[in-house]
Amino acid sequence: MINSIIDSISISINTEFGDSYEIYTENIEQGLKEPCFSILCLNPTNELFLGKRYYRTNQFCIQYFPSTDDKSSECNNVIERLFDCLEFIIVTGDLTMGTKMKGEVVDGVLNFFINYDMFVYKVVVASEPMESLVVNSDVKG
Repeated sequence: MINSIIDSISISINTEFGDSYEIYTENIEQGLKEPCFSILCLNPTNELFLGKRYYRTNQFCIQYFPSTDDKSSECNNVIERLFDCLEFIIVTGDLTMGTKMKGEVVDGVLNFFINYDMFVYKVVVASEPMESLVVNSDVKG
């Protein structure tokens, strides 16, 4: 589910910003091509709610690395656009709302936090029963 959410976030960002912005979904040590985004899931949780229903919290950090010298202004513009394009995303065919959105600019890099929390239902796949087994045993006395 987390990878599906990351894919949906990537699609939404790409739709809003276009192909001139690189989107990374793995940690990149070197060679960032700015301007770019990095998407990471932070501390997902899974809590039993009722029966086979679970409540999952999925907090994401979307980092934006600006390309201009006016980093503060560029990050502020990107925050506004992320508020709009990530409010609703489509995850596995369902419309999902982002909550707890906030942005922080630290050392010229935008850290945008958003949660996609949801209930999931675990479906137990019924296994086929074993075939019949005939056992012959003789007891010697």
